[in-house]
Amino acid sequence: MALEEERAEIMRWVLANAVEHEGRADVNAVVKKILAERPQWKSRIKELLPLVRGVVLEVNTMGANEQEKMLKELGGVPETAKEEKRGLPELPRAEELKSIVTRFAPNPNGPLHLGHIRAAILSHEYARKYNGKFILRFEDTNPENVRPEMYDLIKQDLRWLGLSWDEEYVQSDRLNVYYDFAERLLSEGKAYVCTCAVEQFRSLRDRGGACACRGLSPAENMQRWNRMLAGDYKAGEAVLRIKTDLKHPNPAVREWPAFRIVETPHPRVGSKYRVWPLYNFAVSIDDHEMGVTHIFRGKEHEVNEERQRFLYAHLGWEYPVAIQYGRLSIPGGELSKTAIVEAVKKGELSGYNDVRLATLAALRRRGFLPETLKKVIMDLGATLVDSSLSWETLYAYNRKFADLKAMRLFFVPDPIEILVRKTPSLNDVRLRNHPSNPEAGERIVPIDRRGSEARFWIPKADAVKWKEGDIVRLKDLMNVVIKRKGVRIEAEFFGFGLLDVPKIQWVSRGALEMDVLMPDATTISGLVEPTVASLTVPLIVQFERFGFARIERVSPKPLAVFAHT
Repeated sequence: MALEEERAEIMRWVLANAVEHEGRADVNAVVKKILAERPQWKSRIKELLPLVRGVVLEVNTMGANEQEKMLKELGGVPETAKEEKRGLPELPRAEELKSIVTRFAPNPNGPLHLGHIRAAILSHEYARKYNGKFILRFEDTNPENVRPEMYDLIKQDLRWLGLSWDEEYVQSDRLNVYYDFAERLLSEGKAYVCTCAVEQFRSLRDRGGACACRGLSPAENMQRWNRMLAGDYKAGEAVLRIKTDLKHPNPAVREWPAFRIVETPHPRVGSKYRVWPLYNFAVSIDDHEMGVTHIFRGKEHEVNEERQRFLYAHLGWEYPVAIQYGRLSIPGGELSKTAIVEAVKKGELSGYNDVRLATLAALRRRGFLPETLKKVIMDLGATLVDSSLSWETLYAYNRKFADLKAMRLFFVPDPIEILVRKTPSLNDVRLRNHPSNPEAGERIVPIDRRGSEARFWIPKADAVKWKEGDIVRLKDLMNVVIKRKGVRIEAEFFGFGLLDVPKIQWVSRGALEMDVLMPDATTISGLVEPTVASLTVPLIVQFERFGFARIERVSPKPLAVFAHT
């Protein structure tokens, strides 16, 4: 990019910053924005910084109308820079297969969090890339840990992400399918019913030896199988095992269990069944029967894949293409689904959308956008490297999307009164809902004016820094000079013109008390402009000088949930 082109791009960012902040661009804010959008410029920051400073000085001498006119001539507010579109890498064997079928198969034992959605998003996007089929399958064959509310919550999370599925299955509806294949394997001598004590079996298995049950005839195994179904065995007394290589280097793969007895009623089908397939058996049968061609899953499933390949070989099937990826972690997302469920049950968490969690429900409640999460996952791709996603990185992703659409409002935390004397006749002010998007409309903020005095509320944290004689600006309204500090601040009107002075948010007549729920579950109280009462919630907003938040409730007392700065 030529220097004059770089200067023109910098000019657009500076003008956009100036228009957003009452005609005064800030060097640090502009540099931060440019580097976020043009990370390749970081190596040249020493060369570019004087250029940015010069453009800021030039722009700050212009009038507001001149700034807006010039910004329009240069193409308007820069869109969030679009990174070079790498697209999804080609799928292995995609060309030779007639159609692509992927699946997302959650266990409904707890809420989805950020680490779970990698398989869902990649599977969905690849299915759509190849005009294939995307399947949602609930793997619920462990009656002891199924949570009935999770079926709907998971579907709600997926719909919020913008993922649509072509077929839906629930494994607890498919027991007879699994039974048919179990009986086929038993009759062909490729599986057997084992009644050995667990410790005895493990001792033999670890030495590469066979237990006595392995040599039973198909007829004897079928008899034992029928006794399992009839209830003659209790839980733990009999399991169906798949025959494997007894000398396999990994003992965990040898003679793996495929069915066990569970006497706990299932939340969906009650006590209709007592013999339930384990994960590796049910998933193998389903992936083949549903025509799944590509499986996206974490690399921790390597041992499971080895087990499943033995079953596929027994049945004469070709194993799907398995694409593995590394673990994705985020601070606050370490809690397991089971731990989250228990904490909610004990009242230690307010729910699955508790703001301290990294569940999708919690992120949605805080005002994170689905575009953000999809972008994060798509950028990570299916690399085998373990990744740690910081909250700061997640905030940066979300800020790019939220900044384009979030309505601006004034919220004043821990307010203190400021009385401004000698004010012009002004009962309200009309403000843009979005500084760079006229189509977002305007709002009217009323002013508590009595005679020549006007009363406002401002953040106490700002007021304590001032001294008498300081000039500050009530953002988008007027400049005032501080005359006296005390229980309230006393000031005088100092003109409307744009000055290089601190700008602060404010509220006045009709301001409403509001609570903002923070990510650590604490609450910040303050006052918000009365516009809030007329909003349709939920709505993502940006509180000027405070941060992005999602307004969750407007009455009886408004409540917002904080996302990030």
